[in-house]
Amino acid sequence: MAVTIGISFLLVIPIEAIYTGIIAPGFPIAWLAGLVIGYYANGRSNRHGGPWGRIIANALLAGAATAITFALVFLGVKALFFTADNGYRDASTGGPLSCASGADCVYQRYLELQPEVLEAAGITNPDGFSAFYWNQQLDTALSLAAATVIAAAAGGVVFRITNSRKPEASTVASSVGQR
Repeated sequence: MAVTIGISFLLVIPIEAIYTGIIAPGFPIAWLAGLVIGYYANGRSNRHGGPWGRIIANALLAGAATAITFALVFLGVKALFFTADNGYRDASTGGPLSCASGADCVYQRYLELQPEVLEAAGITNPDGFSAFYWNQQLDTALSLAAATVIAAAAGGVVFRITNSRKPEASTVASSVGQR
């Protein structure tokens, strides 16, 4: 799920603001994915009416796996675009940037779009920018992962509250027979 969401919102549909929560605080995609995976992991494990501890542990494990995947996909896509940036821009936006591929081109883009941010951080060259950029990306990846795990725990709580009945004997027998 995390790979599909990550690739969809970072590559196919370039709406990083939704993925990282720039427009809507709280990482809406991470929250939604965490809730779904925390709930789904327990439904898939047939934990209906089970003990709270096992349900929450199951949700947290599924949430952690999803969170790690989210963070790795996020950082991988960022690394791909960071290293492959060759300064290309459409002619209508001023044509290509004069820069060396990679950090220098990304630095030039940020310098055009957010000079005040770079100035406030004391960044004056591509090397300083690289450290600044990757610290930002790591912070975002960790926040994304934390939001996913917290939401997965909430998904486990929702599952336990909405599925407090004991599983039916036929469901238990059929799931045992499938293993």
